[in-house]
Amino acid sequence: MATRDRHHQLADMSADAVLSFAEQRHAARLDAERDILEAAYQWAVLHSPDALPPADKRGRERAKPAGAVGTPRITEYAAATFGARIQTSPYGAKRLIADAVDLVHRLPKLWAGVQAGKVRSTHARHVADATRELSAEEAGWVDGEVVEIADGRLAWTRFEAIVEGKVAAASPELARAKEEAAAKDNYVRVSRINKHGKATLTFHADAALILGSNAGVTAVAKALEDQMPDATKNERRVAALALLTNPQAHVDLTVGPVKPKVEIVLHCTPDSAIARMEGHGPLTVEYVRHLVEHYASGVKVQPVINLNQGASVDAYEIPAKLREAVHLIHPGDTFPFAANLSRKVDLDHQIPYAEGGPTSTDNLGPMTRTHHRIKTHAGWQVRQPFPGIVIWRDPHGAHYLVDQTGTRRVTGTTADQTPTRAEIALMQLTVDWAA
Repeated sequence: MATRDRHHQLADMSADAVLSFAEQRHAARLDAERDILEAAYQWAVLHSPDALPPADKRGRERAKPAGAVGTPRITEYAAATFGARIQTSPYGAKRLIADAVDLVHRLPKLWAGVQAGKVRSTHARHVADATRELSAEEAGWVDGEVVEIADGRLAWTRFEAIVEGKVAAASPELARAKEEAAAKDNYVRVSRINKHGKATLTFHADAALILGSNAGVTAVAKALEDQMPDATKNERRVAALALLTNPQAHVDLTVGPVKPKVEIVLHCTPDSAIARMEGHGPLTVEYVRHLVEHYASGVKVQPVINLNQGASVDAYEIPAKLREAVHLIHPGDTFPFAANLSRKVDLDHQIPYAEGGPTSTDNLGPMTRTHHRIKTHAGWQVRQPFPGIVIWRDPHGAHYLVDQTGTRRVTGTTADQTPTRAEIALMQLTVDWAA
């Protein structure tokens, strides 16, 4: 059904008809999820190292069990191609394939329920993941215990709690080992969830220690009521934590005397009221001024790099200035549907340096080490026809366009369509790739 026709049809529906329509589409979505799960298992079968032609060694040497220990092996790079077709990362596809393989080989009752349309694929996958460290016999016991309630009848959190209890009951030894490991997992660290100039400090320790620390924060916050009469309870609690962890801090957190040495990278333009703090997101210019005035012990203004003029060096090594230019053109991993935005990635020569590829902004792209290995060893090809526009071709001939807006599947144009810039580039690259 065309989008416009569907919208017109929905506008004419009664309340009962809209509910019926939504129910039908929801059922179709559940069916599609089951189909994709079955396809993931078949993909694993097709990519067993034993199924490869004798001359094809790609990924054979590093093949590993597709799911839990003892499940059939799958070649190293198989997940990447499958993941791109369903718009997910190689990591996400690897997890999907692992769940499917475990369901077939270790959780037969849940798998039969999935195939019959009685078990939700999301619920079956959760059980597969939760039982991966169990033996086959222990996983089989959990399978029989939870299959009846894996049809969506329970709220998700309740289903999770039941599965967790069954897994612990299946292997008390494993549960105890996890408790002992958790007892050593104590830390205080800054979370990656940082936006609008705010950050999150995570304190992970024994429950008793956390409760005692929380009581201490509460007590100090109570004592600050007279000094901070207009502050909210949470504002006083933040001030209390600052005083407990840094006794020299002023109650007004904006004028604290302690200025720790940290590096904050801010991207600003003269015509915008919004700046970008790397790792944190957008900030107003007013807040940037606040940061500089109250927290910065020094400010270093870097010269603007003209990204419209390509930069290159006559060497394989990548100097810092060129690396910075590549990061500004490609702020994230350039592999299809990749999520990584870190600077701690490889810079790949898209056309290999040994094959004449230059060390330049129009031939370099950031990738995680895993995606770099996929590109190098698994039959994927990549070109950058224009700065910031990357076109990938998977081993089966599908093309993906990666730019600042994300990843899109690129297909040919019909006679009455005007080809896009990327499609023109793809046509131009066809001869190059064929060669």
